[in-house]
Amino acid sequence: CIPPLTVTMVCPRSRNAMSGKSKPLSSCSCPELAPGQRGGAGGPGAAARLPQEEQGRGRRANPSLGDPAIVKSPSDPKQYRYLTLQNGLCVLLISDANNMDSVPSEESLEWEDNDETEIETDEDDDSGADMEEDKENYEDDDNDGDDEEDPNNSDDMEMEELTEKEEAKKRSATEKLSAAALCVAVGSFCDPEDLPGLAHFLEHMVFMGSLKYPDENGFDAFLKKHGGSDNASTDCERTVFHFDIQQKYFKEALDRWAQFFIHPLMIRDAIDREVEAVDSEYQQARPCDANRRELLLGSLARPGHPMKKFFWGNAETLKHEPKKSNTDIYTRLRDFWQHYYSAHYMNLVVQSKETLDTLEKWVKEIFSQIPNNGLPKPNFGHLTQPFDTPEFYKLYRVIPIKNVHSLSIAWGLPPQERHYRVKPLHYISWLVGHEGKGSVLSFLRKKFWALALYGGNGETGFEQNSTYSIFSISVTLTDEGYEHFYEVKFHFSTMVKNLSYVQKLKKVHQIWEEIQKIEANEFYFQDQADPIDYVESLCENMHIFCKEDFLTGDQLLLEYKPEIIAVVLNQLCPLRANLVLLSAASERKCYLKERWFGTQYSVEDIDKYWSDLWASDFQLNQDLHLPEENKYIATDFALKASDCPDTEHPVKILNTQHGCVWYKKDNKFKIPKAYIRFHLISPLIQQSAKSVVLFETFVNILSHNLAEPAYEADVAQLEYKLVSGEHGLVIRVKGFNHKLPLLFQLIIDHLSDFSFTPAVFEMITEQLKKTYFNILIKPEMLAKDVRSLILEHGKWSMIDRYRRLMKGLYTESLSSFVKGFKSHLYVEGLVQGNFTSRESKGFLNYVVLKLQFFPLPHPCPVQFRVVDLPNTHLLCKVKTLNRGDSNSEVTVYYQVVC
Repeated sequence: CIPPLTVTMVCPRSRNAMSGKSKPLSSCSCPELAPGQRGGAGGPGAAARLPQEEQGRGRRANPSLGDPAIVKSPSDPKQYRYLTLQNGLCVLLISDANNMDSVPSEESLEWEDNDETEIETDEDDDSGADMEEDKENYEDDDNDGDDEEDPNNSDDMEMEELTEKEEAKKRSATEKLSAAALCVAVGSFCDPEDLPGLAHFLEHMVFMGSLKYPDENGFDAFLKKHGGSDNASTDCERTVFHFDIQQKYFKEALDRWAQFFIHPLMIRDAIDREVEAVDSEYQQARPCDANRRELLLGSLARPGHPMKKFFWGNAETLKHEPKKSNTDIYTRLRDFWQHYYSAHYMNLVVQSKETLDTLEKWVKEIFSQIPNNGLPKPNFGHLTQPFDTPEFYKLYRVIPIKNVHSLSIAWGLPPQERHYRVKPLHYISWLVGHEGKGSVLSFLRKKFWALALYGGNGETGFEQNSTYSIFSISVTLTDEGYEHFYEVKFHFSTMVKNLSYVQKLKKVHQIWEEIQKIEANEFYFQDQADPIDYVESLCENMHIFCKEDFLTGDQLLLEYKPEIIAVVLNQLCPLRANLVLLSAASERKCYLKERWFGTQYSVEDIDKYWSDLWASDFQLNQDLHLPEENKYIATDFALKASDCPDTEHPVKILNTQHGCVWYKKDNKFKIPKAYIRFHLISPLIQQSAKSVVLFETFVNILSHNLAEPAYEADVAQLEYKLVSGEHGLVIRVKGFNHKLPLLFQLIIDHLSDFSFTPAVFEMITEQLKKTYFNILIKPEMLAKDVRSLILEHGKWSMIDRYRRLMKGLYTESLSSFVKGFKSHLYVEGLVQGNFTSRESKGFLNYVVLKLQFFPLPHPCPVQFRVVDLPNTHLLCKVKTLNRGDSNSEVTVYYQVVC
């Protein structure tokens, strides 16, 4: 039931979104950097994995400009230099002098519309909860290879990520900014027992002015004045600071920023304010299921292991409890900074257009002042196997915040970072997480038990550090799948057993070579990363990889060692797994409550029938097998010659009654990639709330039908997305142009031959109900939906759709709607990148040929009409739908009529 409009509150955001949870890309252990301590350093280098004609180019850099030992992509124009200052600070300099101001970012190749709301039934991917003005959301959140986005991270900082993407887009459209990042090899593992969250709190406090620049907010003001931004994050064993700014102010910004590590003031007057900021982050983190699961699992570690600590910190741990015990938190902060913020624990990366010599001069002048206390770096490597406990090997039923059924299977393994050149967890995740024919997910989908699967190691501090690594599988279950969750777990155990059985077969090595080729292709032709993200990632890499692998260590499979992979596979024993079952259906069984986030849960032994079966030599499932050869892997990277005059902007090259095509040849960045976007416009969608729901059901079933046949294209770095726009179906594909037409044709073929069964219809509509609900319980999404409802004429809100769906739909209604939708359309397309104009016209011709639709009587009708608001102050208050969520949202909208 939807409550009436009442009241909205606001909760301010602070500098860091969360304590160590905001950067899923980061690997989070800190092995010493002494030479020779990394396995595989003498193995074949990354250059040997690149296309044959380019091998070795990454090592032939001019020594006077860069460091030839650092392997880089041959298409990377930047120069790199590694040095160590006298105080022990390790530095990577990056000169981007030869690069263009604007970069070929993912977003720079795309049209952005304001009419599209993505609604997908993948619950853990937050489905339509993005509602992000139709931003392209293809960024790979795991550079170590898991192609699926981790559901446990998808909603943690959704709105902040959208803001950061928008800011990055604005920056990339103008000047390419200079950037710097500094990583301290100390994190929340070092928190004192009596002050949980102190490392995170210190990360905040060092920003509060310095001896040289005492203004508390001076650095932030300086950055904003000159087009820059900054942020920081605290993880288990590392704390990362970064900023970017316009080039001409870079040196001054470096000097201001460096003072935080040389002589921060950390004044007493700022303590209470920043405690509130930390507490605000804690409050924002509470309603996140992923954070709640992490904290619950952390509590299962052995006594004395730092993972049992409360890393976030809040007002209770940093203010109220210290006052009760007469703890001087200011003195403790100072002591912590002096003990742990030492130059020889730190790595620095700077990137700008200046020469390497100039950057080196600046860095030595500015950062040599960071003190070195001479103390040994904290080491937790002796605290191994923290989860080898009876408490871990049980079933935990958890009440989630979102309306979802989800099963998470997790194994605690020895730390795997030393095997970064082999990447055993990454390799296994490709096979266990496969979604094509013969995969576990394909098998479960056919039984209507599961919708989505995510497997692997996210490389957060929680999942990978110097004491352990986590390998986990998370499955989004249907209602029926929830009732058979033990069987779901059994089928994954069967797949792992299959992998162990075939580990010695030649087929496994062939798959490794295929993965290697895919990732080498992507690395070789990678787009230029946003500078601030790039330096942030590299400063963490420097704590893990040897110098030659700073750029490639998290990107490429460098060595094949089946014996290392086999050791990990043997440790994925079904009886040594932790099971977490998230479902509101378990509410009456969950009487326990986790202290910090208030998570309701219960714990029980694994059912004896299943534990006995898992302990036996159970039969292999013949329906599960390894992936077949991937036909979507690109092999032709030739740049196509132009067959029409070059233009600065896309131009219309084809215009018919059925539609039109816009075209822009890439003659600037010259990479063998392309972006294709087609909008199939229909007037049927906005006729009623029922029509909108039927359309979104249709798009989700189409996505479901494509999941298996299009999966191979996805792993081959060809990305596709189906968006249920407000006025039509948006089809997007992008990636290497060689095989991109195959993917586009596959989508159109499935659209042309669309069909569904009653069972699929029921499964998708049930998930859509949960999707709508999960959107509406988020204050920021509810506020955005209400704003659109007020401003857009004829808008059907999420509340309207949810109410209509709850009344029920019939398969006959969907069949009738789809028939009407495909019969009359107007198709508008954009082809951009490494295609000729003739090839681009062929995409529209293929759509018309396959769908055989009639043109609309009024091509390209007006799609948006905005309400002219009265010239007065208006206030709309909306009650949040999640009573347990203390977070709120305030949206201020100004309408200017010219």
